[in-house]
Amino acid sequence: MVKVIDSHYLAITAIVTVGYQFIFFVITALFKFDQVTDFAGSTNFVILAVLTLLLKGTWHYRQIVLTVLVVVWGLRLGLFLLMRILQWGEDRRFDDMRENIGKLVVFWIFQAMWVWTVSLPVTFVNASNGGRLFQPADVIGWTMWVAGFLIEATADQQKLSFKKCPENKGKWCDVGVWKYSRHPNYFGEMLLWWGLYVASLPVLKGLEYLVIIGPVFLTLLLLFVSGIPLLEESADKKYGNLGAYRHYKKTTSPLILLPRGVYGYLPIWCKSVFLFEFPLYSRNLPQETTAWDRRNSKKSQRSID
Repeated sequence: MVKVIDSHYLAITAIVTVGYQFIFFVITALFKFDQVTDFAGSTNFVILAVLTLLLKGTWHYRQIVLTVLVVVWGLRLGLFLLMRILQWGEDRRFDDMRENIGKLVVFWIFQAMWVWTVSLPVTFVNASNGGRLFQPADVIGWTMWVAGFLIEATADQQKLSFKKCPENKGKWCDVGVWKYSRHPNYFGEMLLWWGLYVASLPVLKGLEYLVIIGPVFLTLLLLFVSGIPLLEESADKKYGNLGAYRHYKKTTSPLILLPRGVYGYLPIWCKSVFLFEFPLYSRNLPQETTAWDRRNSKKSQRSID
C-alpha cells in the first residue's frame, strides 16, 4: 500500500498546484493576459519538486539530483516560452477561449492535472527516505534526462532562430534536429520525463510503481491531444499543397530522431506500429492530385466551356 506520509504529500502537492494555477487563471480571465500560461505550468513543476524536498528534509543524493533536474528543466523551458510569447504577442491557442470562460476553466483544470500527474515520480522520491544506495537505474535515468533535455533545448533554440530569420517567413522548420524529426522538442520532453521515472525506480515498491502514470499521461497528451495533432493539423493546412512539404512529411519521422534516408524507405506499417506515424497526423493533409487527375480536370473544364 501507499505509505500514509506519501498520501499527505499527494494532498499537499495537489492543493499547491490547484492554488498556483488558480492564481494564473484569474490573471488570464480578468486581464485577458494569456502570455503567462506556459510559464505557470513549467514553474509549477519547480515549486512541487523543491517543496517536497524541503518538507521531507532527508537530503538523500537521489532526491537532490532529481529535484535539480526538474528545476533546471522547468526554469529553462518556462523562461524560454515566456520570452518567446512576449515577442510573438498573443497565444493563438486562446483565440476561442478569451471570451469563453467555460473553455478557459477546462484548460486550466487540465493544466493542473498535467503538472500534478507528471510530477508523481519526483514527488514519491522526495517523500521517501531516498531508497537504496546507488543503482544502475540512477545512471540510466539521468542519462535519459540529459539526452532528452539537450534534444528539447536544441530543438527549441533552432526553431526560434529559424523563425526569426526573415528569409524563412512562410516556411516550415527543417534544419538541425528538425531534419530528423518533425517534433524533436516533444521527443526530448518525453525522453527526459521517462528518464526521471526510471531514476525513481529504486525508491518505489508495490503499488507505488503506478506513478508510471506520470510519463504515460505526458506521452498520451503529446501524441494524441494537445501536442503533435494540433501542430500537424496547422502545418498540413498551411503547406499541404506543396510538394516539398509532402516529401518532408513522408521522409521525416514524426517523433523519434531518424535519418531521412532510413525513415523514408520504411514501410507504412512499420512507421505506424513502431515510430508513431498515426493516420491521425495526416487527416487534414489535402488529397494529392495526380497527373491523371489534372488532365481529367482540364478536360472537364474544357467541356464546360
